[in-house]
Amino acid sequence: MNSEEFMRLALEEAKKGDAPYGAVIVKDNQVVALAYNTVKRDSDPSAHAEINVIRNLTAQLQNPSLEGYTIYTTGEPCPMCATACVWTGISEIVYGASIQDLVSVNQSQINISCEEVFAKSFRKIKVQRGVLREECLKLFK
Repeated sequence: MNSEEFMRLALEEAKKGDAPYGAVIVKDNQVVALAYNTVKRDSDPSAHAEINVIRNLTAQLQNPSLEGYTIYTTGEPCPMCATACVWTGISEIVYGASIQDLVSVNQSQINISCEEVFAKSFRKIKVQRGVLREECLKLFK
């Protein structure tokens, strides 16, 4: 599979949640975990798609390290989610709509890019931007 195919899976996950955010974690070109936003359902402000998928996978692995894994998200990770990626050691983030894109369609955001978070951290995380950006943005309109 390629980046667009993995992002399409994240788009499908996003449609299941109570906000249009979906996340997929991949290792060795295989999907290993999927999740969506459950903030309202769970009454948990930290239940973003990225946090949910990280929690699910690290619990399954019984290991907090996700080195060598890639996360695909419909929206650029917020500072909380970006920081969770730092703590897990995830190797790469691929996202569709940027924080700026989300702000432009009136989504509540903390206007700090994930790359700003990474620049101040101790990890080098590869970032691929704008994969299926328009499709991801449509979820928020």
